[in-house]
Amino acid sequence: MSKFIVSQKQGVPFVSVQAMAEIISNYGIEQTIKELVDALEQDFSRWDSFEKSSRFASHSKDGVIELMPVSDGEMFACKYVNGHPINTKRDLQTVAAFGLLSDVDTGYPILLTEMCILTALRTAATSALVAKHCAPKNAQTLALIGNGAQGEFQAMGMKAVVGISKVRLYDVDSAASEKVAHNLADSGLEITICKTVEEAVEGADIITTCTADKKNATILRDDMVKKRCLHQCHRW
Repeated sequence: MSKFIVSQKQGVPFVSVQAMAEIISNYGIEQTIKELVDALEQDFSRWDSFEKSSRFASHSKDGVIELMPVSDGEMFACKYVNGHPINTKRDLQTVAAFGLLSDVDTGYPILLTEMCILTALRTAATSALVAKHCAPKNAQTLALIGNGAQGEFQAMGMKAVVGISKVRLYDVDSAASEKVAHNLADSGLEITICKTVEEAVEGADIITTCTADKKNATILRDDMVKKRCLHQCHRW
């Protein structure tokens, strides 16, 4: 009988949602986002080394399912992610995602991981990276338009990387704003719930919009945004 030899690449490690949440909780959201920003800066500095292709998107009346592949010649990665705003009415998440990492040389998958939490963290880190380089110096106030779960990560990312101390919230659903305010109560941020977009952006140094609702495509008008303000838009 031949001896069975187990390769180090056999058996793909899997990181579940629960395991990822525990890792991030133990490590700290702010520290995680800071280090993600460092990693993103390093990757952007070697942009030409990546083999890039457009994401594959399958649209339906209620949302979209996307595949996002990328490779640097040594590692290949692909993310599956959806965006279904209607899921909130089904008591489901708007976004669900998982990712696969493979070794290019052998073709072996070496990691399978949830990417719901990672997508939220990566998005917040990317926003914070842009703000780090483009926001007004000593920015203190963030206007957050659209107060779903992603909003909390955006706020924590801006606090960790840019140093904001105030967040002004607005959402067409006031209950969403109240939930974000509750969840950020112990964050060290001064939270204000606003009744209109105009009120939220007044005096803001950074404006971030987070919404998946195509019905509300026009969120800001030119006259709302002051010259010294950085505006970011995230659509899910």
